[in-house]
Amino acid sequence: QVQLVESGGGLVQAGGSLRLSCTASGRTFSSFRMKWFRQAPGKERKFVAEISSSGSSTYYSDSVKGRFTINRDNAKNTVYLQMNSLKVEDTAVYYCNAAREGTGYAVPGHYWGQGTQVTVSS
Repeated sequence: QVQLVESGGGLVQAGGSLRLSCTASGRTFSSFRMKWFRQAPGKERKFVAEISSSGSSTYYSDSVKGRFTINRDNAKNTVYLQMNSLKVEDTAVYYCNAAREGTGYAVPGHYWGQGTQVTVSS
């Protein structure tokens, strides 16, 4: 069982930055691929970024590539999403997700956090 808690969301102006954090309970964090998804009002939840269990590989959606960076600290059971050059269209609830190694690219795993709201104003 893995419990995920996100933090770091908020209101920011376009062009600004935010860093999201997701801290996991349990001793198996380092065995999971960690992913971020987001869901805008009235829209489907979409993949944002993911990182392998070791942190050696990362993947991004085209919409955030070059602006967002995912990294992890396995000693702290935490994954981060650094978001720079934010745009109004980045406004969404951001969800942390844990997936077993072998889960496909951009495919969510079983465990979800509660979400954190990111609002980008123009």
